Amino acid sequence: MMREALEKLLRPAVEDTGYELWDLEFAPRARGGLLRLYIDSPAGITLEDCERVSRAVSTVLDAEDPIPGQYTLEVSSPGLDRILRTREHFERYVGEAVRVEMRELVGGRRKFAGRLLRVRDGEIELALEDGSVMLPLDGVHKARLVPEF
Repeated sequence: MMREALEKLLRPAVEDTGYELWDLEFAPRARGGLLRLYIDSPAGITLEDCERVSRAVSTVLDAEDPIPGQYTLEVSSPGLDRILRTREHFERYVGEAVRVEMRELVGGRRKFAGRLLRVRDGEIELALEDGSVMLPLDGVHKARLVPEF
């Protein structure tokens, strides 16, 4: 899969500049694709940080040329409502409010909003208004952090 290959190729370049590669999206299109990197750091992300990572990643992309044709590179912060994709993402935000959409029905529904209680044995547990639910991590279609102000 292209996404995984790009992540493996670009993660070292992002980390060498002192940032974490939070997520990566690649959307090929007929007239040029879009490669979007989300970077993070404990101090937050500034425009200068994005520019620094863009230069470092562009050097790798130019040398390796993993994407045929033209594409646009974007580098940004994952934001307050960041995507949660990996087990590590979920573990980092235990105790926080999240929205999760499953690929298949779980207990008669696909969408859940609640507080992330724990991550264990390939599942996440959410506290809902009417109890709690265990959801398989490999069945998660989309998940996002819900900012609380």
